[in-house]
Amino acid sequence: MPGNSFGNLFRITTWGESHGLALGVIIDGCPSGIDISEDDIQHELDRRRPGQSKITTQRKEPDRIEILSGIFDGKTLGTPISLMIKNADVISKSYEDIKDTYRPGHADYTYEKKYGIRDYRGGGRSSARETVGRVAAASIAKKILSFDGIKTTGYVKQVGDIVADNIDLDQIEKNLVRCPDSKKAEEMIEQIEKVRREGDSIGGIVEVVSRGVPPGLGSPVFNKIEADLAGALMSIGGIRGFEVGMGFETARRMGSEVNDMMYKDDSGNLRFRTNNAGGLQGGITNGEDLLVRIAIKPTSSIPKIQKTVDKHGKQKDLVVKGRHDPCLCPRAVPIAEAMVNLVLVDHLLMSKVSRI
Repeated sequence: MPGNSFGNLFRITTWGESHGLALGVIIDGCPSGIDISEDDIQHELDRRRPGQSKITTQRKEPDRIEILSGIFDGKTLGTPISLMIKNADVISKSYEDIKDTYRPGHADYTYEKKYGIRDYRGGGRSSARETVGRVAAASIAKKILSFDGIKTTGYVKQVGDIVADNIDLDQIEKNLVRCPDSKKAEEMIEQIEKVRREGDSIGGIVEVVSRGVPPGLGSPVFNKIEADLAGALMSIGGIRGFEVGMGFETARRMGSEVNDMMYKDDSGNLRFRTNNAGGLQGGITNGEDLLVRIAIKPTSSIPKIQKTVDKHGKQKDLVVKGRHDPCLCPRAVPIAEAMVNLVLVDHLLMSKVSRI
């Protein structure tokens, strides 16, 4: 089956290529009567767009949203919503000299083996530029979730060996790297600038927390929340690992250290004293904060000389030109938030029809 659609009741299909005329998304299954303006969508796109700062790609794309269908007088109609974002700052000539060369770390070879043809300009559909449609769609999912008091926040937890110790959500949008620890943010920025000067790139970890998630979302078998979250977040380009709650650390612990003990709070609600499970039990949300983490690889496009081959198997010394992020993490934050929100809104809508 084509791999361009995501979701069940709230279903999105993204379209467009990195250096094509435009990109966009079609949303099917959005309830009617929801107030949505271009400003609501644009706010999220502005957080993701290239050229934001000195530590991101210098491709200058305004990413202006155009609503083509499904919204009338500022309200959703309950019909398919079509959104479009035109490409403005396309410089395809950077790829002309290497169009037959397979770039290390990219999908050039595998894409061509699958389809027999590929758009070599910036990677086509395999480019991170495709995620602009996801973020646009998730801005509507975010509005739906807000009606139930659900709020998702992402941030850069780690860049290289630099790890945020103090999690202050108010600091996230106050620094270039979107780190909740202002002191560590300065160190991260210095590290990113250093690797950029060296013609290299660096990876890191993005953490996403969703607060206000009610207990009971999810399914105990194939549509476990964490399974859907893993699929959603791992579908973002450059992601090499996924964790929920304590994650891989649980492999080093005893059951008595990992299990979250329950109690009744002063309001009579059942709660958990710890949240090692990350807000999930048996694939279903338990009412605590939903906490996930993704590992992001260093950007594959770097100006250092790399050894590779072309489509004929001829050895090549490759220097990738163009404009690329030295670290994917800062711009990955709104994309990760988007995918979490798309999973949550889908399960929220499904939960409303799973029990009378």
